[in-house]
Amino acid sequence: MNIKTKLLLVLFVLFQSIAFATVKYNQPPSKEFYLLVGTYTSGKSEGIYVYKFNSETGNFQAISIAKNLKNPAFLAISPNQKYVYSVGEFNNGGAVYAFEFDKTKGELTQLSTQSANGSGPCHVAVDKTGKWVIVGNYGAGSLSVLPVESNGGVAAAIQTIQHEGKSVDVNRQDKPHVHSINIAPNNLDVFVPDLGIDKIVTYQLDAKTGKLNVGNPAFTKVKDGTGPRHFTFHPNKKFAYVIQELSGEITGFNYKKGSLEAFQTISTLPADYTGGKSCADIHISPDGKFLYGSNRVHDSIAIYSINQKTGELTYITNQSVLGKKPRNFMIDPTGKFVLIANQDSDNITIFERDALKGTLTATGKEISVPTPVCLKMLDVE
Repeated sequence: MNIKTKLLLVLFVLFQSIAFATVKYNQPPSKEFYLLVGTYTSGKSEGIYVYKFNSETGNFQAISIAKNLKNPAFLAISPNQKYVYSVGEFNNGGAVYAFEFDKTKGELTQLSTQSANGSGPCHVAVDKTGKWVIVGNYGAGSLSVLPVESNGGVAAAIQTIQHEGKSVDVNRQDKPHVHSINIAPNNLDVFVPDLGIDKIVTYQLDAKTGKLNVGNPAFTKVKDGTGPRHFTFHPNKKFAYVIQELSGEITGFNYKKGSLEAFQTISTLPADYTGGKSCADIHISPDGKFLYGSNRVHDSIAIYSINQKTGELTYITNQSVLGKKPRNFMIDPTGKFVLIANQDSDNITIFERDALKGTLTATGKEISVPTPVCLKMLDVE
């Protein structure tokens, strides 16, 4: 081997080393989160399940289970991520559980249990100060405010508000059914979709006292028989959207100073679909470009693009969830994966999300967990 050939070989090896190092350096660091799964415990479930989830690979690892709980279906995480709150969903009463979360061990330690002051609590939220927990009682058609104590536990409710009225569906809307609590980014406006009365009831939160005052306007009426359920704000804070369980539709609103002005209602189902309708959850991608909604009879996620100027939705497709009865679902904080809790098939299916098209591709990975209902993530560190 002559000197020229040796020199070329050395340069080639050096170039390859630099190229490899550059690729490795430019790769984003692997990011892990804790995944918390709220469930119904009437079957095989033991409580709240905790996993580690890798947002680069979509891989997961079982960590712990918080046991001896009754139907800890829906979860909420405190702003400082030290505490977790859960409903205890049962018809003859209802509870709110408070936990401390140990990020070192990935374990929940129960701090307190309080009455929800209403039956069938199905949703819970924490305000931006971390001082107030608000629970929505589906069965009772009411909502309650519970103060957070210094150790993260909850004290007895300081306020319970009872909704009144009914709507046109005699089987589902014979009385109020509060279905979610949605605290706006300003920590002042609180929007409460009530499936039973076809209204999004509006409140204003006094963050000093925890009291909810009547909003202005007091409510936003949606079309009779639609059954408003879950609600989300666009990252630009100008738009808001509600998914309607009974009609299988999504309505978009201009949001300003506590008021909602509807600009669009769009179906969550293919044009040729003639089966049952039962929507559940709604989320927007972190970049604000796409909106997703779950269908529990069609067993799909509806996907839309969002017009960034007007907020209007354009239907893209329906993606099979590869499971039965999708309830809550979530987009991981990086926006790369969508995880779907399929209540009746006892699995959480994991999809990779195309950031440019908004579409979902099955990864072939799924988490086996009994009757999953709600998914939340928090940082590992």
